[in-house]
Amino acid sequence: MPEAVLSEITRIFLRIGVLGFGGPAAQISLMHRELVEERGWLSEEEYLRALGFCMVLPGPEAMQLATYAGWRLRGVPGGLIAGGLFVAPGALAIGLLAAGYIAFGEVPLVQAVFAGIQAAVVAIVLQALLRLGRKALRGPADWAVAALSFAAIFVLGLPFPAILAAAALWGAWAARNAPAGPAPPPAERPRTLATVALWGALWAAPLVPLWAAGAAFLTELALFFGWLALVTFGGAYAVLAYMTQAVVGEFGWLTTAQMIDALGLAETTPGPLILVTQFVGHLAGHAQGGWALGLLAGLIVVWMTFVPCFLWIFAGAPYVEALAARPRLQGALKGITAAVVGVILNLALWFALHVLFAEMREGPGMLAAPVPVWSSLQPVEAALVALALGLILWRGMGVAAAIATMGAAGAAAGVALG
Repeated sequence: MPEAVLSEITRIFLRIGVLGFGGPAAQISLMHRELVEERGWLSEEEYLRALGFCMVLPGPEAMQLATYAGWRLRGVPGGLIAGGLFVAPGALAIGLLAAGYIAFGEVPLVQAVFAGIQAAVVAIVLQALLRLGRKALRGPADWAVAALSFAAIFVLGLPFPAILAAAALWGAWAARNAPAGPAPPPAERPRTLATVALWGALWAAPLVPLWAAGAAFLTELALFFGWLALVTFGGAYAVLAYMTQAVVGEFGWLTTAQMIDALGLAETTPGPLILVTQFVGHLAGHAQGGWALGLLAGLIVVWMTFVPCFLWIFAGAPYVEALAARPRLQGALKGITAAVVGVILNLALWFALHVLFAEMREGPGMLAAPVPVWSSLQPVEAALVALALGLILWRGMGVAAAIATMGAAGAAAGVALG
């Protein structure tokens, strides 16, 4: 593996962070080109093993892959630089977009633009569902797990973490007879425990002063997003349904429309899509106490979301070679991935219904999900969704271009209708 100096790691990962548009698939491809093909910092086998390890972890796999690559090159300083620069450009962009949204989001023309962006979000989530489904559902058992996961969250309203846990147990059991590969010796346990203790303390650091200051809202915010960081298996789309349920339904921090807008704006920025949580923090904090509280809330959410990513990588990276040889772990990941397909289907349906219909009512009987009031169908929004589906699924338009186009279409429709 060629030697890499910190200045070069800084330059390359800043470039990756600035150009990292298009979600995890595009970001992983960009890092492969930069790290494997052009510089040879990682071999193909090392890169794939690292990617598999990061996909097992909760949190954004692309950011964690960047952190792992930096750690392999120059230890903890390299990992901090690589992971931090992967997130920083997107976090700055999200902060600016959140400020603009708060200042101008109620202007009629801006609302019309967001009607188009919301339609694009429906198509983007559906595209993510189709792509993941093609990769994850390889047999009848995978299809069954996805269908049961959808029914569990849409019909029964079961908690997202419970669904993932059940899918992981099923996957591990199904792989019980798979042969294990040769495993290298593990890393030193005392050093691992010290790493966990250090980064666990850093992760929890905001909680003590917030609690001591009596900041009930910020404490609740930090605790929720800290918990969310533990259950973000399957990427941002998978956890959005759970986050939306809590943020909109349980805490009342945002409205449904604001959540959809948040995802649409997060799609336009570089870096991990899970930065949508930062946008949520900004808006929730501003609603509770103005601009200063909004900025502080956004920073706390970023801390609680991304500090654990460093914990997972710095504690687990020395074990990557050993974990890659464990078939039950791979089976658990496969089960989780199949379940995530069902969860994203729920999210796609939830977004579509809230964009297309002005009114929703409580579902009948045991159905946990709300059902639309059919007379409240919005023709303009339906036309925008149809246009977005055509651009993204049929024409294959990129995410950034589709969001810009749909924003312009929404504005045009708003002007035409007065």
